[in-house]
Amino acid sequence: MLFNSYEYLLAFLPISAILYFTLIRQGWMTSAKVWLVIASLAFYSWWGLAYLPLITFSIFVNYATGTALSIARISQQGRKGLLAAGIVFNLGLLGYFKYANFFVDNLNNLTGSDIHLARIALPLAISFFTFQKIAYLIDSYRAETVGYNFLDYALFVTFFPQLIAGPIVHHKEMVRQFAGKLSPRDYGSIATGLSVLSIGLFKKVMIADTFAVFADSGFDDTTSITCLGAWVASLSYTFQLYFDFSGYADMAIGSALIFNIKLPINFNSPYQAIEIQDFWRRWHITLSRFLRDYLYIPLGGNRHGKLATYTNLFLTFLIGGLWHGASWMFVIWGAMHGAAVVVHRVWSQAGRTMPTILAWLLTFNFVNIAWVFFRAKDMTSARRILSGMADLGDGSLFKMFDIDQRYATILIGVALGIVLLGKPTVVFCTQSDHEERSSVISGAALAISLVAMSFVTAGASQFLYFNF
Repeated sequence: MLFNSYEYLLAFLPISAILYFTLIRQGWMTSAKVWLVIASLAFYSWWGLAYLPLITFSIFVNYATGTALSIARISQQGRKGLLAAGIVFNLGLLGYFKYANFFVDNLNNLTGSDIHLARIALPLAISFFTFQKIAYLIDSYRAETVGYNFLDYALFVTFFPQLIAGPIVHHKEMVRQFAGKLSPRDYGSIATGLSVLSIGLFKKVMIADTFAVFADSGFDDTTSITCLGAWVASLSYTFQLYFDFSGYADMAIGSALIFNIKLPINFNSPYQAIEIQDFWRRWHITLSRFLRDYLYIPLGGNRHGKLATYTNLFLTFLIGGLWHGASWMFVIWGAMHGAAVVVHRVWSQAGRTMPTILAWLLTFNFVNIAWVFFRAKDMTSARRILSGMADLGDGSLFKMFDIDQRYATILIGVALGIVLLGKPTVVFCTQSDHEERSSVISGAALAISLVAMSFVTAGASQFLYFNF
């Protein structure tokens, strides 16, 4: 079920929270955890029961592997082999379900062969929980997961607010919240959670879904496109993706706060970035953290000279692009960002600078152009949009008589103002206990008003990152 659905907002979330706190109030801590695992698996199964055995089997295998890795009696060589087997197991599942068709299609195109493979449906959230499990195995090898019990691990993996599209949580920040005595009901935390949830809901149904109309119209059409139309399409998608994904993250953080569980912040005004590295410190923060800790650093990081550093940076973003989907368009997008980070590193190390406003314009426009490849179905579609954006000679920039384009242009201006001047949701998630308690009435009022307003346009539109 979707966070912006009536089933979730009016049934699943309140029922789950009420029963959870009822069990805690009775002192049945273990039962409360079991209930959250059951509720989370039910949430995952809402889209279909077919892949429920996959996630449950994966949970058992990874917990058993992690436990074995933390046992000192196993030889170092044996532990390395076991870690490698665990990583291969997880990457094998991800590779089969997400990339098998992609590999076969490209093999056929390259060799002229005619290999047929039935279309494999992508299990929901496999990219996200695969990263979590690999990080857990690596840290188990480092003896950083000693003492974790199976129930806490299962809850860490399945906890429904972050299960489908992140944030990509780390076991260190989650298991400690599940271990021991769970927190009793806290009205301040619930009010803050409702506020953040409502802000995310507003971002999704009022802003992202509005921009989706203009983005889809521009990208999915096959006819020629004007310069203005191309810019409206690209910028609409740029803002749609931000408000959609950050809206999801806000709703996930808010839902978790209702249970007194704190998820990590995933966005911090990324379109305010004045350099590409700064952008990745602000955009999908938990993914950037994972790629840094479990890919860039293991590749060698910056420990082996400048050339190796540049290579590792580029490979990290290239692999990060492929992680998003089995398409050459994602590879191109990842390569663009990898190259940009390398260029920025060379520029900075040479002591070069530029005015802040110019740096922001360059960064934002690069990100916007790169999103064209992220959104386009194929190179033909991307070339069509980019060619339109560069075709200033069609005069469309000065002929804004089409009411839809005028409306879209105004919306883009408003959105740009919001992302540049608005306060990030991080403010709502880092309040002190005193501030949380004092926000009960205002938080509840905000939640009720925003939810009521969002219901006017709320539908069953899927979040964009469900596709990854």
